Amino acid sequence: MKLLTVDTISQAQDKLYGYAQHILPKTETVTIENAVGRILAQNAFAQENVPDFYRSTVDGYAVTATDTQGASESIPTFLRVVEEVAIGYPAKSTIKSGECVYVPTGGMLPAGADAMVMIEYTEMFSADEIAVYESVAKGKCVVTPGEDIAKGAVVVKKGTVLKAEHIGALASAGVWEIEVYVPWRVSIISTGDELIAPYDTLAQGQVRDVNTWSLNALATDCGFSVVRCIKVKDDEALFRAELEKAKQDSDVVLTSGGSSQGKKDMTNDVMDSVCDEGTFTHGLSIKPGKPTILAFDKASATFMIGLPGHPVASLTVFQALLVNLWKTVTHQPPQKPIPAKMETNVAGAPGKTTFLLAKIYISDNGEVVAKPVLAKSGLINSMVDTDGYIEIDMNKEGLKKGETVFVHRFGL
Repeated sequence: MKLLTVDTISQAQDKLYGYAQHILPKTETVTIENAVGRILAQNAFAQENVPDFYRSTVDGYAVTATDTQGASESIPTFLRVVEEVAIGYPAKSTIKSGECVYVPTGGMLPAGADAMVMIEYTEMFSADEIAVYESVAKGKCVVTPGEDIAKGAVVVKKGTVLKAEHIGALASAGVWEIEVYVPWRVSIISTGDELIAPYDTLAQGQVRDVNTWSLNALATDCGFSVVRCIKVKDDEALFRAELEKAKQDSDVVLTSGGSSQGKKDMTNDVMDSVCDEGTFTHGLSIKPGKPTILAFDKASATFMIGLPGHPVASLTVFQALLVNLWKTVTHQPPQKPIPAKMETNVAGAPGKTTFLLAKIYISDNGEVVAKPVLAKSGLINSMVDTDGYIEIDMNKEGLKKGETVFVHRFGL
């Protein structure tokens, strides 16, 4: 039997990154109304100060702070009201000592004012005069121009996956159009005579096609554009035809199944023949996920990744290779893993990097604890109640109870 010549996970990642220089993602300009979930390709700069004027954070009266010094409930200060500012309109007055202006929350302070007195600490004394029962300092309840965001400042950094808070910040700074990365187009091809769709009637010996739909979900969640999901029989000619078709409109072709050394496992040979650069990795020194195949076609600028048939292994390798590569070429910051204490001892796999599924919980003494989920890689249900995976170095014998580990989540 021919054994696989394997790469370490870091060797495979380095090879992928090298070939990725031929298919670095393109960019396009979109408006912020269509930008949620997209990855920013260039720093976005504020077009104006936020706020653009001295703004009140309370309902009350704009004053010169020195006019209120010594004011209290027993000894109020009396000020003349010279204007009422309407929200959304500029203040017209320039107040002098002894004067004040009513300003609603979010309204503009008049020239000469440097503080706000909340309306709760005032009382109308006459038609145009108030009593002030509080002494305020300069700047009290006032936001200065540019205090939130200064004109020209970076509002959102390149490589950010845009969420609601980023869109809000961009809108506030007058940014309407932004440059984002165009998602890689992904084709997903599952192979196997035994596979049937979730909606078909199950016969003895058949299994549901899990990988197509789990890979489709994870790829979509990570921002890729899935162009096709298909199932192919264990037929070399059919498989070759689908790969040839997929490389014409895909940046990445994912296959699952047919990557080990079984008699029907033709993935490596077919990928090697349809890709002008051929197969550059045939096996990884990881568990689960050893029978992984990597190839590249330079003419069509397409990666081909033969993932293991076991669902857990398939998703784990997808995360470790493709998702991490995508984060690198789109300048996203590394995902922050969750530190936790191991609940129990766990053995590693000698000579292999082990990806250990784990669930996180808070112990009675308030510690974050990682509970290993020990299950065979073919059992997809083992992933349902997990929070991510722990990577055990290939040179490490295992993990000890109480040891600090880092749990990596699936997705971006």
